[in-house]
Order: sequence, then C-alpha cells, then structure tokens
Amino acid sequence: MPDAVPDVMADPEVAGVGADDFHAFVQSRWSALVRYAYLLTGDLGHAEDLVQVALEGTWRRWRHVRAERPEVYVRTAIARRAVSRGRMLRRRVREAELTSRVEAPAPDPTEASAAREAVWRELRSLPPRMRAVVVLRVWEDLSEAETAALLVFPPGAVKSQL
Repeated sequence: MPDAVPDVMADPEVAGVGADDFHAFVQSRWSALVRYAYLLTGDLGHAEDLVQVALEGTWRRWRHVRAERPEVYVRTAIARRAVSRGRMLRRRVREAELTSRVEAPAPDPTEASAAREAVWRELRSLPPRMRAVVVLRVWEDLSEAETAALLVFPPGAVKSQL
C-alpha cells in the first residue's frame, strides 16, 4: 500500500473531516480489499487500481459513509467498477502485444497446490460479470438478492451467470 492515502486528502475543503478515521480504515483494510479486487480481476495491478479508485470515491463521501459500513461501500464500488471495466474491455479493440508473455511459475507439485492453481486459472478465464457473481456468491457468501442488489442486476441474471 502506498504510504499516504489518496491525494484527495490534500483537498483543504475535506482534509479535516474524519481524515484520521479514513487513514486508519485504509491502513487496516487495504490488503483485504486488494485480495477481493484480485478475485474479481485476476490481475494484481488492476486490483490495486480498482481499490485506489474506490477509496478515492469513498473519501469524497467519507462523512456519510463512515457512520454506516464503509467496507461494504468500498467492496460494492470495487465490484461495480470491475464489471464496468469488463464491459469497456469487450468494446475496445484488442491491442497487439509487443513483448513476449512471461509464463507464471510452475505450481507446487503437491495435489492441493495443483487444485488451487486450477481453480485460479478457471476463475481468471471467466468474463468479468460472471467472475463478479461467482466471487460474491461463493467467496463472499452473499445471497442471490444481495448479489443482484450490489451489482444492479436482476436476480435472474445472477442465477444465469452463476
């Protein structure tokens, strides 16, 4: 995590309102939020970017969010941005890769590690919308209704994506 919270903390209009609370929240929850975003994106760099953008939006509304459940607010923002990012990527023309791919290190030969690697590989291969539903329903153990509300999908879409 960066040493400082998002640059909006320097904004003189909002700098004094709960800055210490926000900083403590970011310090304590950064790793968990990045892990969550990584599950949704399959890419650490994109996960960190999603968390940073979500935290910036949270900071702008911190005086309202901190009284409620700030982590739920941030996780919702992360999930929605992950799905939106997937839509953008589908619409955009694929860019040619100029460098050769770096292969991931071989998985540990143990059976548990091989199974874990297979699950990660399959999760990363899912389209963003489907991955978000799987992560929220299976990993986060949300109900169909909660997942639908969080992603602003109809409940039937959650069922079909799962």
